[in-house]
Amino acid sequence: MAATGNEEQTLLPDIEEEAEGMEREMESEEEEEEGMGVEHSEEEDEEDTSEDELENEAEIQRLEEQLSINAFDYNCHVDLIKLLRQEGKLHRLRKARQKMSELFPLTEEIWLDWLKDEIRLTEDESDREKVYELFERAVKDYVCPEIWLEYVQYSIGGMGAQGGIERVRSIFERALTAVGLHMTKGASIWEAYREFEIVILSTVQPPPGSAPSQEQQELLNAQLERIHTLFRRQLAVPLMDMEGTYAEYSDWADDGVPEMVTRQYRRALQQLEKGKPFEEALLVSEPPKLAEYQAYIDFEMKEGDPARVQIIFERALAENCLVPDLWIKYTTYLDRQLKIKDLVLSAHERAVRNCPWTMGLWKSYLLALERHGADHQTVTDVFEKALNAGFIQATDYVEIWQSFLDYLRRRVDFSKEWSRELDELRAAFARSLDYLKQDVEERFSESGDLSCTIMQIWARIEALHCKNMQKARELWDSIMTKGNAKHANMWLEYYNLERSYGDASHCRKALHRAVQCTSDYPEHVCDVLLNFERVEGSLEDWDAAVQKTETKINRVNEQRARVAEKEALQARQEEEKAEHRRKAKADKKGQKKSQKVNRTGDKRKADDEYEQEWGEDAELPSKRLRGEDDFGSTATEELMETESGLFGRRAPPRKTEPPGFRKNQRGSSEAPQQPQDVSKEQRIDENCVFFEDRLAVPEALKLDRKEVDGRPMYVSPCVDKNKNPDFKVFKYKTAMEKHKIFISGLPYTCTKETLEDLCKQHGTVKAIRLVTNRSGKPKGLAYVEYENEAQASQAVLKMDGSMLENFTLSVAISNPPSRKMEDKGVPSRLLGAAMPRQPQGARGKGRTQISLLPRSLYRQSTPDAKAENGTVSAPHTTETDGVHGGPGTTSPDTQSKSLSNEDFARMLLKK
Repeated sequence: MAATGNEEQTLLPDIEEEAEGMEREMESEEEEEEGMGVEHSEEEDEEDTSEDELENEAEIQRLEEQLSINAFDYNCHVDLIKLLRQEGKLHRLRKARQKMSELFPLTEEIWLDWLKDEIRLTEDESDREKVYELFERAVKDYVCPEIWLEYVQYSIGGMGAQGGIERVRSIFERALTAVGLHMTKGASIWEAYREFEIVILSTVQPPPGSAPSQEQQELLNAQLERIHTLFRRQLAVPLMDMEGTYAEYSDWADDGVPEMVTRQYRRALQQLEKGKPFEEALLVSEPPKLAEYQAYIDFEMKEGDPARVQIIFERALAENCLVPDLWIKYTTYLDRQLKIKDLVLSAHERAVRNCPWTMGLWKSYLLALERHGADHQTVTDVFEKALNAGFIQATDYVEIWQSFLDYLRRRVDFSKEWSRELDELRAAFARSLDYLKQDVEERFSESGDLSCTIMQIWARIEALHCKNMQKARELWDSIMTKGNAKHANMWLEYYNLERSYGDASHCRKALHRAVQCTSDYPEHVCDVLLNFERVEGSLEDWDAAVQKTETKINRVNEQRARVAEKEALQARQEEEKAEHRRKAKADKKGQKKSQKVNRTGDKRKADDEYEQEWGEDAELPSKRLRGEDDFGSTATEELMETESGLFGRRAPPRKTEPPGFRKNQRGSSEAPQQPQDVSKEQRIDENCVFFEDRLAVPEALKLDRKEVDGRPMYVSPCVDKNKNPDFKVFKYKTAMEKHKIFISGLPYTCTKETLEDLCKQHGTVKAIRLVTNRSGKPKGLAYVEYENEAQASQAVLKMDGSMLENFTLSVAISNPPSRKMEDKGVPSRLLGAAMPRQPQGARGKGRTQISLLPRSLYRQSTPDAKAENGTVSAPHTTETDGVHGGPGTTSPDTQSKSLSNEDFARMLLKK
């Protein structure tokens, strides 16, 4: 719980002598530990110590400055406390712990360290009370068996004081109520309680050989009954190692175990067997174990024992304190089932302290306070804290204001003409509008109340309860001036208000204004006006209404006709552009196929174009020397089966090749390569995998972006782009995903495991995607998917601006920009290329963007080319060795002619 002004005084006083003594002890321990290592000179030790102290002091000052800027930085608090404890700076350590406990519930580890430090400094009996108060604060944050065990053990040390024994018993009973049902750790509290009572028994027993007095006998019998009662109570609770407790009771009891206790023990054993699978699942799973706890909670809720449901909720929240949904589920259960004031309000307070950014928890807290009769000042204070909680959406502020205004409205007695509560309600309405307009709109660029819901509620309250239609009309005028006048539903809402609490003249005025301003459903508003005049109006009113509605409908029809004509024109223009692109592409393709390539070297025969079959061997290397095995060899077939994996085999060899399909056929390595025509269909087919079964395709598409030898493999449906030019394949959503965060600024060495360790501190991580380029190298970007929106929002709040390996991370909710379609009609300009290149080469690999042809060997086509070497000029074609253009690559923008060896030598000599 947040510390109040009185609670801040519960810490031990700052005793200079004790603090200095504690610091001297810690320094002496450090000196002893250093003496056990390798010996150093005294000067070196002093230098190292001073350097470390200076570094730590600088780090402490940095953390304190950071907290002065942002007091809600949880990790900064933890680091500061850890560093101060390491340095032994007890005064500053107390202050740091106190500040953190005021803002956040402390974990079990932090509380235990704090308590142990304070216990060591406690020497005077008067200081024990302040340690007791510190324990009381500790047990309220979370239900932790270790803290309760430390509490009862500390209280035993004060049993010698007046009323000390009764105080110890009271603390033990509270500990049993809190954690006595803990199936795995509750037994430690029971056993400590029994051992304490057995020690008390030894003090009341008479000395050996002496007869006890009547008073001593009564004390002895009462103490024995306490121990018997503890055994019976423990054996009725399902706890681990119950068998050992039952055997111990059998040995301890002189008359044996009563039958009733045995029946309770067996019933508890049956409950233990039912719960063991869930406990074992928690034992083997890794933190935060949310799914396992959820299953355990559902089981206990079906069993219907409120005490056991409460303890399993508390156990789950101790490890998942930042999960809003779990807190909502717990508080809802307490509100509807237990309805115990102290328990319910304590749970609600802890919920908003752990997840202050969740509006739903604050809203439930306000309702719980009102439900259990909390005073007005307490409710107001909680509401003010909610406004400073830092919600992540503008609409959250609207909802929390609505909840508070509802509470204030329920306090007003409207039977009186005036009351202080009514003035407070009106002032709150006015303040809410100013708050949304100034604070919320400044932060989110919107008020969050586009429909002016709060103003509508205020207007209805003024009209219904206060009979103040003038104020209601003023509010509706303000609503309409905020951009709502074009919506028919807003005018009809105002009309219904006037119809219920106003008069006919104002109804008519509202409907006429609605007909004039409405743009979304004008016909409906016109019908409402005409129906109103049928019932209320005179003939003149009817004529005016008909004329106004007809004018409005005619104007609307004209506007719609213009819009339809404009859309039709745009559609025709788009269709013409698409038809123009298709024709240009067809002409370009026909030009490629019609070009004849002649060379003076080794020419390929026309029959060689269809010499090879199209089948499993279509992706063998393009460079193939004479004498190599045939593509259909068994070894190659087995290799394709191994590498294909889920893809299966390729389509069986076909007798007829697809149109435009050609294979690279090389002769001797010295012979120049003859250009060939490589069409777009060939490039697609060479990268396609055909399946015998359609059901294999979805499984194959799941391999998209799977890493193969350190590079991502891209898998998508094989679609003919000529028939479907606008087909796009994108695996991930491009709209906002509130449960997913986008991280930029990551170091390039960051791995998925490192990022997962960083992100899982703020919730359950479902998936992580590190963005890479086509070569598999990281871009420093990542998408992390959480289980729900609240966890993603918490991760944004905690991680944005944090550091990872000296890199500042930028974190936001995933909202990718819309993907713009590129104009396919405009060819892209390539670096160093004088002509368009193929997007893919042999075996589907991308070609280099740099032209490797020497400029001296490249000639632009001229309109009046002369015949050389007896060869008539043909369309100019740029040929390379297959690196840039590839064999058979023909540029549509240039022309080529065959050159002799003398021509090549002459061009080289011109350099």
